[in-house]
Amino acid sequence: MSRLAYHFIGIKGTGMAALACILHDQHKVITGSDIDKYIFTQDGLEQRGIPFYSFDASNIHDGDTVIIGLSFDDSNVEVKAAHDNPNVKCYYYNEYLGVLLQDYVSVCVAGCHGKSTTTGLLGTVLQKHEDTAYLIGDGHGYMPDQAKNFVLESCEFQRHFLAYHPDYAIITNIELDHIDYYKDIDDYVSAYQSFVNQVKKKVIIYGDDPYLPNLSYKVPYVTYGLGENNDYVAKNIVQGEQGMQFDCYCHNEFLTHIELTEVGDPFLQDALGTFALAHEMGCSVEEIVEGLKEYRGIARRFVIEEVKDSVLIDDYAHHPTAIRYMIDSARKKYPSKKIVALYKPDRYSRLQYFLDDFAASLNTADQVVLCDFPKNAKREDETITVTIDDLVKRCPNSILLDIDEKSAEKLYEMTPAVFVFMSSKDIYLLKDMLKEKIEK
Repeated sequence: MSRLAYHFIGIKGTGMAALACILHDQHKVITGSDIDKYIFTQDGLEQRGIPFYSFDASNIHDGDTVIIGLSFDDSNVEVKAAHDNPNVKCYYYNEYLGVLLQDYVSVCVAGCHGKSTTTGLLGTVLQKHEDTAYLIGDGHGYMPDQAKNFVLESCEFQRHFLAYHPDYAIITNIELDHIDYYKDIDDYVSAYQSFVNQVKKKVIIYGDDPYLPNLSYKVPYVTYGLGENNDYVAKNIVQGEQGMQFDCYCHNEFLTHIELTEVGDPFLQDALGTFALAHEMGCSVEEIVEGLKEYRGIARRFVIEEVKDSVLIDDYAHHPTAIRYMIDSARKKYPSKKIVALYKPDRYSRLQYFLDDFAASLNTADQVVLCDFPKNAKREDETITVTIDDLVKRCPNSILLDIDEKSAEKLYEMTPAVFVFMSSKDIYLLKDMLKEKIEK
């Protein structure tokens, strides 16, 4: 007898783990498989009791619906077994989400920076108005039984977000990324144009962006930002050790004063964009402000731990702009402390293309610490020749460390300081080692 189960190939991926949690919340039977190495996203799976295994063709069963992570193909034994089994229904991650969104008032969050935070903010704020599901690219997903809205982080990598036809969309910014796939900025912008063409009701955009206002919109669009020409504007902004405060205006009319404990220009923009979208969807000013205040952050997005006289900050930043923003935010929050920026690159093509920009951003810190690429990182083609030493040379007085106890001891010698750990990879493991040494 065949079973009715959903099996995730690559279940520890940030989006995959979140989607597995969502289907679990829908009372479906969930299993998964992945590499044996610990990845932080498995914590949420374990909390829900979702089992996951090593890759093995025997994990595929008749009657399964198999959801495949976007980095896997038939070279994976389970993907091949699933594709070869006529009694198995297969979807890639974004394909399945495109189908799932049809059952809800859907909200897609896109942009080079700020997608995860904005999705998390919207999940908190919209819940004040109506039951809302969310999928965040930090491995977190949530689906209440009576959900009306579904907020989804929507990634532009290889145009994956074109699997979605949302009711609403918010685009936080456009800045060239994923240069191993996109030919140039025009190619990158064209993907966003295709995306907004698929939105059914309304698009919310960061109006101070150099590209977004110039796209063609088939549905009404609303702008937010600091410029006076935007529909929603933040004014009288104050940021410091205690957080931020600003006044929110809509069409030049004062709506409310907002005080939040977070700092940094990125969070300010994300909060304002969240306000604009929620307001356009019918949330009251009071509901929005209450939701913004209740937001408690998401995994690996400017997560602060104050440990004795040092501060450990973990962030997913892997683009030069995001790195500069994170260091600036740390300075605003801790103006009297030494800032140590730690970075582990993820893609060779990204580092080669943005090499000088990475160096310029990192050098705004007082001390730069670098880790080499993951051992399984591959050069995209023969034109990619960059090494970590090229970045070390461009960061005067920087040091190259590994993720091990000896390196953690080197960091401990730099205390007290604010350590900003930045990478889409496993640099958070080094943070944990440093934390243990400080706490002893």
